[in-house]
Amino acid sequence: MKEWFLVEHLDADRLLTAWRWLCPQRMALVARTAFGDLFLRDEAGAVLWLNTAIGKLSQVASSEAEFLEAAATAEKRAEWFAEQDAHAGAERGLIPTPSQCIGFPIPVVFAESPSSNKPYIADLYEYVAFLGDLNRQISSAPDGTKVEIRIQPPKPVS
Repeated sequence: MKEWFLVEHLDADRLLTAWRWLCPQRMALVARTAFGDLFLRDEAGAVLWLNTAIGKLSQVASSEAEFLEAAATAEKRAEWFAEQDAHAGAERGLIPTPSQCIGFPIPVVFAESPSSNKPYIADLYEYVAFLGDLNRQISSAPDGTKVEIRIQPPKPVS
């Protein structure tokens, strides 16, 4: 559990670049999950959970102390950090470094994300950015809408 709170080396602004559509305010990174979800502290001190898998930002605590107290409970570790899934991944050799996370080839936001969706180790910045861009593009689509994904090469930087 303590590895989830070792985030000093991570650049919160860089992680949130593709999420500014949902999270425009300045935030500090408090914790992260093995799956790339982020826990952020706003300027008022509240802690918010950026669920990168489904593109949802929600307040989980009114202060960092309240968040840390709740995160110490088995119930919140299961809900927020998917602790059992992270342990199951580790047993299969999926142990992300501090700048990696466990990703999925078919994003779990899609109903087609089958149980055979084979997880892999991903670069945290790239995966979080990909999910931010993807969730932005589908954010106005009603649940159940069929979407088509077209992968295009990145535009050259000038």
